[in-house]
Amino acid sequence: MAIDLLKQLASSSLPATFRTAEEIDKIKLLRAAGLVIALTSPPNASSPSGIPDTAQVLAITQKGREELGKFSLPENPSPDQSARAPWWMAKLHASISTHRARGWR
Repeated sequence: MAIDLLKQLASSSLPATFRTAEEIDKIKLLRAAGLVIALTSPPNASSPSGIPDTAQVLAITQKGREELGKFSLPENPSPDQSARAPWWMAKLHASISTHRARGWR
């Protein structure tokens, strides 16, 4: 799947170059969806399939990062989720602060 390649790209150093027809097709799908910024070489005139020889991914777009966030596993939360405390913890801290301000212990 193309999303698997996007996950692979997220953990790789960019730019990354791909040469197989299957990888190039996935890169073209990701680029068409606006998830990556990528370049493909023009199809080789001597190639009967008309498939480009290489594809180079330069960057993952913000939209691509958001898409990756949808697929992150619970043990690997996205950066903005890991920094946010659960709602109940925020209420607990607010309640404790209020009670301490009133002189309660």
